[in-house]
Amino acid sequence: MSQTDFFNDETTILRAPSWLGHDVHEERELPLAPGHYKVTPGERWTVTSLKTNEVIYDGIGPVEIRRGRALVTR
Repeated sequence: MSQTDFFNDETTILRAPSWLGHDVHEERELPLAPGHYKVTPGERWTVTSLKTNEVIYDGIGPVEIRRGRALVTR
């Protein structure tokens, strides 16, 4: 094991547009790796957990799932 196994501060982020403005985004930390989510575009975008089949986001798009640190806390 390496130190990154213990001190990895990257997380999975759901990034979605905000109703506050065109260039404003909301970010939310997610518990699973990015590959555990399915993004479905449409009139309303959805993000579904492939592990639990739970819809964790249903709203305006575009939406992205990425690795990193959240800029905005919950």
